[in-house]
Amino acid sequence: MEVTVQTERWPLAATFETARQVMHDVPVISVVLRDRDGHCGRAEAAGVDYDGETPASMSTLIRSIVERGNETLSFAEITAALPPGGARNAIDCALWDLEAKRSGVSAHARAGVLIPQPLITALTLGLAESSELRRRARAASTHPLIKLKLDANRHLDVVRAVREEAPDARLVVDANQAWSIGLLDRLLPDLDDLGVEMIEQPLPRDHDDDLVGFDSPIVIAADESCTDRASLAALMGRYQAVNIKLDKSGGLTEALALAREARALGLDVMVGNMCGTSLAMAPAFLVASHARWVDLDGPLLLEHDRSPSMAYDNGLVFPPPAALWG
Repeated sequence: MEVTVQTERWPLAATFETARQVMHDVPVISVVLRDRDGHCGRAEAAGVDYDGETPASMSTLIRSIVERGNETLSFAEITAALPPGGARNAIDCALWDLEAKRSGVSAHARAGVLIPQPLITALTLGLAESSELRRRARAASTHPLIKLKLDANRHLDVVRAVREEAPDARLVVDANQAWSIGLLDRLLPDLDDLGVEMIEQPLPRDHDDDLVGFDSPIVIAADESCTDRASLAALMGRYQAVNIKLDKSGGLTEALALAREARALGLDVMVGNMCGTSLAMAPAFLVASHARWVDLDGPLLLEHDRSPSMAYDNGLVFPPPAALWG
């Protein structure tokens, strides 16, 4: 098995600001697996930056597997050898693509998604100065679902401005761990009145216990607090939903299992992304069949995308073409 790893940087169409960082581009790794018969599987990973993952660290982990000299790679081998995170995600998703190319059976068929359909995806608006935020909201006003990045100081004013500019859109918000339980409690009535239907990771992930017994009229979803199935037990009684990202779970294999187990436990599911090109969104699209909220807008935030790419049309994301992945 030949394994190629490359580092890439994809420029954003505009500066993207969250409670945690300001981004101008998206650093990723791309992985190509090639077998002796010439079949290729491809994948992309951005990794989990807040856990210290970088393209360099992910590449090092992947090369440690390659240096063992295995002629083949299996899902079981990479799960045993690599922790959840971007490196395992890249290899896992490349294996899914390789198996599809080898067998002629699509990844969506193997995942049990027999007839993929277009899905509504959120369009994310980063933090910005008021006039720029309103301009972006007007441009997004025909999208059926908008996701807003908030922080400890910019919250209700952001939601009110976007609600005024996009009165018909469904709204979800993401505080990226920036709030306290007191601030969450204070904001909830107004957020509810403004029609916000879900709040993503309001508290730092080491403050999950503050949500025990907390009564919220709005669904609260774990993002940074949810990695793979091993994290679910600690979320029960605290969150009502989980945001599944392939970079966190360590690939499509675990993400699908996580989605099924979360739903069996009564948790709603969101499928999200760490930003990136269509190659990163394509495998995540298969998890979206289990999701109440889909947030696969990474390519919409970029200056340009890969070719071939996934198709987007006014809030809809279409299944990935086989020439791209799967």
